[in-house]
Formats: sequence, structure tokens, C-alpha cells
Amino acid sequence: MQEVKKVITEVGTNEWQVVVFFLGDQTFAINVDKTREILRWPGCRTIPESHPSMIGITSVRGEVLPLLDLRIHLGIEAKTPLDSSKVIIAEFNEIKLGFVVDAVERIYRINSEELDSTLTGTFLGEYVLYVIKRDERNVLLLDYEAIVQMVNPTLSQRYTIDVEKTAELTTPLGDLDQYRILVAEDSPLIRKQIADVLGQGGFHNLVLTSDGKEAWDKMNTLGEHYDLLITDVEMPRLDGLALVRRVKEHNDLKKIPIVVFSSIMAQDIKVKAASVGAEAQITKPEIPDMVEHVCRLLLANKEKKGSSK
Repeated sequence: MQEVKKVITEVGTNEWQVVVFFLGDQTFAINVDKTREILRWPGCRTIPESHPSMIGITSVRGEVLPLLDLRIHLGIEAKTPLDSSKVIIAEFNEIKLGFVVDAVERIYRINSEELDSTLTGTFLGEYVLYVIKRDERNVLLLDYEAIVQMVNPTLSQRYTIDVEKTAELTTPLGDLDQYRILVAEDSPLIRKQIADVLGQGGFHNLVLTSDGKEAWDKMNTLGEHYDLLITDVEMPRLDGLALVRRVKEHNDLKKIPIVVFSSIMAQDIKVKAASVGAEAQITKPEIPDMVEHVCRLLLANKEKKGSSK
């Protein structure tokens, strides 16, 4: 077993860390905050009628975990026999599983500005989000959420909210179209899920952006006004925590309430989000609770404005 030791980085500096590993001759990366430990091949038992890349289940200190072979999933020829492979134990979106890989290299510290998304959704295929240029080579950052949803389609079910409860929450706010909400999220799938849930709650005045830099630029555009910001953490160019820090240090923007929303909302991420000034932090499986957080923060802001008059 190899523990994943994180290097302490200052919160909101746009820096984070990735574990670099090999599939065949190509290097890939996964965010350290999604990674729990790295194991030697633990053995596995097959699962009947499962996705081809879901090769079985294993037991790690009494906990049963599914194993997903990334080489099979991406159609890459393995360079290492299965019994000599490494397993990266990952946890995100309240799911824990093992990714089977050829070898693990080491942890790199990167800056969000190093993530190149120019080929995303075209030549890189459906599972590669970004290219990280390091040591004269290209390291590919995968969309692990999309991969897991592919092998387990029940995870991509449409989110629904409690209509009666939502009506009670939104009534004190009045006309919901008066509230302009900015969303910063790099995953098209998650952006759509956020918009769908907020739409169910009656919030349609949304501005959707694909990264923190785009959101920051819109907030600083003359004549633009936003009543609330919802941001992911792991994004290119400008990550979510760096975005929150900038907003809360800006005299004209610091009163805008912020919801940090991520697949990797571990306790340390929650602490970091709170330390840079975010008023709420939730995980992606908690999407149905999004409307409740939005209503609470908008109502608190409305009451503050009312009492200051």
C-alpha cells in the first residue's frame, strides 16, 4: 500500500496536485483530492453481466470495492500483466472504487493555467478533459465522472426536487426571474444538471460558464450584475477556490453569496472553501439540495438589503 501524501498548498492560489500514472506508453493524471491510496494488485472476483471494463470486485481492509480497468475502458493495450498492475483507490461523488493502471509515477503540483482544453470534445475523445504539458510530454486528465457514469448508468439519472418544499422556500423571494445566477462548471453534463434543477425550482435567469476565468471576466464586465455564484472546484485557467478568493477580496463583488459545488467535497475541501469565504459547500450527489441553498442565501441577502435601507 502507498499512501497519497499531499503537499500543503496555500488555499485559493490556483494550484492543485495530480497523481500521474501510465496506461500503456501514455501518461494520465487524476486529482490528488480524488485519490485515497495506491495498491499493488489485490486480486479480484468477477462480476456477472457487468460492463467489460468493470473487471471485478476486491476487498481492501474489509471494504468491498469495484475495480475498473482504465486500459480496457480506453482501448489501450496493457504493458503490465494484471497481477503486476497497480490500483488507484479513488473516491468522489460519494463513490469509492479502484482504477487499474499499468504503473504510477508520482505526484505533480500544477497550476490551473497549465490545463489545455483546446482539443476537448474533438480529437481527444469523450473521456479526456484536458492536456497538461509537463517535462516535454503531454499528460491527459480524464473525466472520471463520465467514465463511472458510463459503466454504471444509474448514476446519471435525472435529478428531481421536492416541488411543495421548493414552493415554500421560493415564495418569500418574489419574482425569481429578478435573480441572476452565475454558474462556473467545466463539465457540460453537470452544467446541464445544475440548470435543470434550478429550472425546476423556478430559477431561469442563469449565466453558464465553463471555467473560473470566464466567470471572473463576466463578473467584471461593465453593467453586469449577479445575485449569486455557483462554482466547481477543479477547473482550467482559474479554479473554483481561486475564483472565490478573488470575489471575496473585491470591494464591489464580495457581498455576492457563493455556493462551492464539487465531486471532491471532502472535509478538507469544505474547510478550504469556507476559509476563502464561500457561504455554502455541497457535493454533486446533493444536486437536489441546490435550490434550498440558493433560496437560503438569496433570502439572507434580501433581508440584509432591506434592513440597511
